[in-house]
Formats: sequence, structure tokens, C-alpha cells
Amino acid sequence: MNARGACAPQDAASSWLRRYRPDDTAAVRLFCFPHAGASASAYLSVARRLSPAVEAIAVQYPGRQDRRNEPFLESVDEVVDALVPALRVSADRPYALFGHSLGATLAYETARRLSAEDGRSPARLFVSGRRSPTRPRHAMAHLRDDAALVAEVARMQGCDPRLLQDSELLDMVLPALRNDARMAEGYRHRPEPALTVPLTVLTGDSDPHVPVADARAWQTLAGTDGFDLHVLPGGHFYLNDHHDQVCRIVEEALGHAC
Repeated sequence: MNARGACAPQDAASSWLRRYRPDDTAAVRLFCFPHAGASASAYLSVARRLSPAVEAIAVQYPGRQDRRNEPFLESVDEVVDALVPALRVSADRPYALFGHSLGATLAYETARRLSAEDGRSPARLFVSGRRSPTRPRHAMAHLRDDAALVAEVARMQGCDPRLLQDSELLDMVLPALRNDARMAEGYRHRPEPALTVPLTVLTGDSDPHVPVADARAWQTLAGTDGFDLHVLPGGHFYLNDHHDQVCRIVEEALGHAC
């Protein structure tokens, strides 16, 4: 693999994808994209809760956990370019994409790329904790100093507050968080290609970064392929308190593929 993450398709699959509950009999595969600063293990609980008909496969970005010695990728396009070959190898049955926060943007752009290039679209796209790309963002969190960046994570309640007091852990997490914030804040939506995938949007009712109206605005990108919106109690990381409900939403939406 080279410095920008390109490698042979089979090698790409083993590098990029983590199967926490492998099941080659599952009717559908759900590829899950972590939020900024996170790793594939963010979806361990989801993988264990989903119906046997749905196998969750988590994406592992470079620069974290077992890929910590690899350089970060710095833009949404770079991630999609490197990841798509891995998904092509593993999408040997009906499949769907799920992304939270930055992961929602990556899942959306990946769905557009796969649909345009392969002609075999995902069964559904799930975007969580992210305003529509048609609604501009003006955040510049990646330019903040470490203390301010940690304070923002604490405000969003994205992890146990005790972990934010662990200096060794912060030394490992902050570079990935800053890189991913830069990636998210540098992203600019291009209207083409149009999305040709049924779309499910999930959001917290008190997310300070995603007003419900901005989550509903995803509907303008859904076309005629289907759209639904689920507003759950909680903030930006509502998902942490509602794994079972989110899994039910996913399973019901994929019922035709299961």
C-alpha cells in the first residue's frame, strides 16, 4: 500500500474493513462509517445488536488503532478513492451504507461514487448526526488549540468525561480528531452525480450542530427513491443511548433486502 492508501482490491478490503460478527450467510451487509476522531470499534455495539440477517462491517480509517502508523487521509475525496475498491470486493450481496457525523458525509459520497461508476447502488443510505450538504457549515474547529478542541468534544458528550482527563489517550486521539475536523470543514458539496439511493436520516432532537430542519433538508437530495427522517431524543451522540432503536430502524428499512 502506498502513502495515500491505494492497494490491490483484496488487500484494500482487509485493510479498510472490520468484521466484528462475521457471517457469510447474512442477507445484507451494512458498511458503517465512524465519526470524526473515531475508529471502527465505534460500531462494535451495533454489530452485536443487529439481526443475523444484517452483518455490520465497520470502516477503519488510516491513522488509528491497528492503522495508527499509516498517514491520515486529508479530504473526503481521498478517503472515497481509497475505500471504494475495498467495498467493491465485499459488496457481493445487497448492501447498505451507514455513517454518523463526518461518517455520514463519507457514506453519502461513497454511495454516489458506487452508484455512478458501478451501476449497482446500495440498497439504502443511512446518514446520522449530519446536516444536509446543501446547508453550509462555518465551523473551524481544526484551528482551535488542544484545550478548545477537547472542550468541544466534552460539550458534545461524545465520550466518557473521565477519558478526556487521560493525557496519554488524548495524545493518541487528538491528531485524528483534528485531521477529521479539517476534512469535514474543508468538504464542499458538488451537486452531481445525483443520489439514486433510498435515504434514511437520523438525528438527535437537541443536537447543537444539526438543527432538525437541517437534517430534514437531506430530502432535497433524495429524489424519488425514498426518504424518511427519524428524530430521537439526545444530542450529537444520541446514538450512544439508542443503539437498539437505531438497529430496529435499520432492520425495518432493509426489510426488503433481508
